[in-house]
Amino acid sequence: MSKAFLIDLSHCNGCYNCQVVCKDEHCGTSWLPYAAEQPVTGQFWMRVDEKTRGQVPWVRVSYVPTLCAHCADAPCAAVCASDAFVRRSDGLLVLEPEKCTGCQACVDACPMGAIYFNDDAFIAQKCTGCAHLLDNGWALPRCADSCAHDAIQFKDEAEYGSLLSEAEALPGVSGLGPKVYYLHLPKRFVAGSAVDFAADEVVIGATVAISGAKGFRAELVTDELGDFKFDQIPDDQYSVTITAEGYEPLTVTADLTELDLSLGDLSLIKA
Repeated sequence: MSKAFLIDLSHCNGCYNCQVVCKDEHCGTSWLPYAAEQPVTGQFWMRVDEKTRGQVPWVRVSYVPTLCAHCADAPCAAVCASDAFVRRSDGLLVLEPEKCTGCQACVDACPMGAIYFNDDAFIAQKCTGCAHLLDNGWALPRCADSCAHDAIQFKDEAEYGSLLSEAEALPGVSGLGPKVYYLHLPKRFVAGSAVDFAADEVVIGATVAISGAKGFRAELVTDELGDFKFDQIPDDQYSVTITAEGYEPLTVTADLTELDLSLGDLSLIKA
């Protein structure tokens, strides 16, 4: 039965253990015919993409473990003239090093940059899903086996149930039948604080409404620190309006098309 990875980013704390154990498994060791030795530098068959988002005082870091998506309609396999890509019964797409001619067409075809070229061995290389371990009694690839927070799962697609309907693929491979799915992929956030500077105090319980050009709308109230935060919202141009009893309404714009945004302290004026 076809298997898939499911990576829940709400459980990932950026420990990088998945990246480290992938190097540990494949660097300095040849697993032919599954995979030749991975170079110590320059290749990350599992890599953790780290991104700092927002601005002071609202800053957060997101982590996205990224590996070959083992696409059902894989562009890399489609351009390979030597049929070096083999689809296993478990769904993993393996690049057999002994068939690779070093033409690098697959490297250029991969929309994720997940295929690397080994100049010394003159072959292309990528994640194998640790097929050599799975065929010898292991239930999980090293990355999933080593994840202390169960952020990375690997099992039959049917076992995930409704979770896969809630999951997403990375944008570059979303239409290619990927076998790597994500929960809680980072979306935009906008945050700020409602402040009465004249009274030198924050405004608690103010209503904050957000409205996007594409139709997204939401509403919340400021907390005991006067803070508000809209999280995991689509990238768009937004209007943010703050209303509170005894104050003039305040509307500001928030451009979230490219970046997450901290609006800082927003001054409310007594009515």
